[in-house]
Amino acid sequence: MTQNAQTYPGERLGLPREGAGSIGRLGRRVGALFIDYGAAYLVSGFFAWDPLAILAIFALIQVAFLPTLQGSPGHRLFGLRLLRLDGAWVGLWRPVVRTLLLVVVIPAVIWDADQRGLHDKAAGTVLVRG
Repeated sequence: MTQNAQTYPGERLGLPREGAGSIGRLGRRVGALFIDYGAAYLVSGFFAWDPLAILAIFALIQVAFLPTLQGSPGHRLFGLRLLRLDGAWVGLWRPVVRTLLLVVVIPAVIWDADQRGLHDKAAGTVLVRG
């Protein structure tokens, strides 16, 4: 009988158990989400706090910062980085796909054993500790 179970999230991806390069955990992810959404909410004041403006600004923050800083402002404040599975630059299309699925919400709350949401799986990315 072969043992397929992993002992920690990210093990089968070749990531360390803890520290830099390990899977970004739920607390950090939620904190980063609050920072990014809060920033979008504040900026949307210029648009009378229109809910669609909030969502559009949130998406713009994600698409602008993911390829340039390896994470959104919230990710960076919480010590997270977005990487491709092979460690290369995420490029331009991955942040767009990831963000479109993130704003739909459901793909972001369905995870695999590595604690990667469907939005990350679809984009071929992983959120790790920086």
